[in-house]
Amino acid sequence: MAEQKPQEITEIQKDEEVNIQQPFKVVLFNDDFHSFDEVINQIIKAIKCGFEAARDFAFEAHVKGKAIVFNGTLNECLKVSSILEEIELHTQILS
Repeated sequence: MAEQKPQEITEIQKDEEVNIQQPFKVVLFNDDFHSFDEVINQIIKAIKCGFEAARDFAFEAHVKGKAIVFNGTLNECLKVSSILEEIELHTQILS
């Protein structure tokens, strides 16, 4: 009887790039401590938008209690949130 050698198993590996960056958003909450001008100026600084867009975000937060002011990667959202929080605005990052 001939001796059988075990068959070699070759595993094929595929290199797949998986995009783990999900769309995140920065939510700005209304408060009773900051003026509209303070909030508008900080939004402009954080997301580099024009005065009118920042005013619209500030007004939405005032009326609805919160506003989504930015969408992007988690790192981008962390930067935006930290700039808004420099003057103690309240924010939250959602996925």
